[in-house]
Amino acid sequence: MKAVRFSRFGGPEVLEIVDLPDPRPGPGEVRIAVRAAGVNPSDWKKREGLMDEELPQTLGHEAAGVVDELGEGVTDVAVGDRVYGFAPDGAAQAELTVLSPYAPIPPSLDFPAAAALPAAVETATRALDQLRVGGGVLLLVNGASGSVGSAAVQLAVERGARVIGTAGPTNHDYVRSLGAEPVAYGAGLVERVRALAPDGVDRALDVAGSGVLPELIGLAGGAGHVLTVADFAGARQHGVTFSRGDSGRAVHALGDIGELIESGHFALPVARTFPLAEVAEAHRTGERGRVRGKLVLLVDRHTGPAAGSPAVAAPVRR
Repeated sequence: MKAVRFSRFGGPEVLEIVDLPDPRPGPGEVRIAVRAAGVNPSDWKKREGLMDEELPQTLGHEAAGVVDELGEGVTDVAVGDRVYGFAPDGAAQAELTVLSPYAPIPPSLDFPAAAALPAAVETATRALDQLRVGGGVLLLVNGASGSVGSAAVQLAVERGARVIGTAGPTNHDYVRSLGAEPVAYGAGLVERVRALAPDGVDRALDVAGSGVLPELIGLAGGAGHVLTVADFAGARQHGVTFSRGDSGRAVHALGDIGELIESGHFALPVARTFPLAEVAEAHRTGERGRVRGKLVLLVDRHTGPAAGSPAVAAPVRR
């Protein structure tokens, strides 16, 4: 099968499409013919050598496609079913991949839209669970217009929370459409938040990693009310919880999100798609940091919008 791999650390130019052996599913796993795979900031961090030291490495933690082989004990899906989920071996950007956990693709979604969901939805759900966000909580989301941030805003609103979200001015209407009150990030953030919430906030979630943990701690009344999924060094320095998937993933989110999507209460836009062979350009686009929504690789040219074109998510109904 064809798959994305790199054998040395560096820029996007180190990425290659190589032939690798077809993976086989283990007990409780399924193998899919990949139709779309998500691209995440962790991909270029791995490529630059900031996460794992071994070489070579494959890429991709989330994918959507069609089941073509069942592992031992799998009875909840059948060959030919449309599913999406996580690739435990980190090799989702390929023609075939093994998924565990997985869930049926919500009927209204195409493959690119489904591939955009797993990491953002799981990360946001895990963070909200750990922060104990529920009805009546005032939550500040730092980085509300990105894929994880916009997922967190929508899920928190569904839980009955009031949400303030930081974003650039051009994204304020988008953040407002998700159900949050937008504020600009940068100098003066604390004053802008207090203009909306004079007594501060109950909880703060940092998904941007923009170095504002001290300000979030002050607004939330202590480090114990703040969680980050993006600033590991800052979390250690300031005593803030850093949430990562290997400490217990919220896998229930994959099955739970379908009802919200089908009822029009959750949407995650696909910003742009690329054919698998153009994975380097996908990295360049993501690293420029001016994308609202998810970047997705297409393995089958018939499964979504034309490569490189924007895909529009359905509006969220409030």
